[in-house]
Amino acid sequence: MFIGGIISTLVQIYIYVIILQVAMSWLIAFDIINANNQAAKNLTELLRKLTDPVYKPIRKYVPPVGGIDLTPLIVIIGLQVLVSLLFRMTGGYLI
Repeated sequence: MFIGGIISTLVQIYIYVIILQVAMSWLIAFDIINANNQAAKNLTELLRKLTDPVYKPIRKYVPPVGGIDLTPLIVIIGLQVLVSLLFRMTGGYLI
């Protein structure tokens, strides 16, 4: 199913966005990337705009554990489950 393939691809791209957002937050937290750098600010803001609408509802129910935000991990697992269900519903054909 062609639509399933498109959805699967979009989900994978969004997972990469989440991973990039997490990596950027770590790089800024460990002062590898200067948070005052305009390019870093722009990229961080873009990634925040892309991920916050999905994170906010989950953050209401899942507090940080030991200062670590588990929301990105929960979203990635949820998206993988979604793709898996889509794969099964389409009879194993996503494209």
